[in-house]
Amino acid sequence: MKLIKTETGQQAFKTRSPLFSARQRTAYIMFDGVKTVDQVLAAATGLGLTPEDVDHMVAQEFLAPAPGEALLAEAEAEHVAADKIIADSFRAHTAQDRYKEAKPLATKLTASLGLRGFRLNLAVESAGGYEELLALLPRIKEAAGANACAELERTLTQ
Repeated sequence: MKLIKTETGQQAFKTRSPLFSARQRTAYIMFDGVKTVDQVLAAATGLGLTPEDVDHMVAQEFLAPAPGEALLAEAEAEHVAADKIIADSFRAHTAQDRYKEAKPLATKLTASLGLRGFRLNLAVESAGGYEELLALLPRIKEAAGANACAELERTLTQ
């Protein structure tokens, strides 16, 4: 993406605004609407310029997309958002994932019951999968209380 200086940025640059760090001031000069952000970052590596510095200058409205770049940035943002939705759908918790997250919680709850929860703790420890652990949830809730089991129940039933 190519960025250009804005009127706000030029005014802040002239008045030596404290919102500009020394490296940002130096790099600001390089944004001419011809070089891409990656090219400016590469040229300013010796200054220690980071992508966060560029993001800061954009957030302060010192820099803006060059004409025609705004549409590209918008399309890219939509593409990234769509990719995130697709990735999140593939990351849905499987029963095995829920079991792995819930078993330590269930073990901790039943172990905290002392001798009163000894047999229940053994049942949790021997639970070999999600379904077995889910079947123990009502007994754990009865022994430890609904409030104490809220996180366990949320983890098992997400």
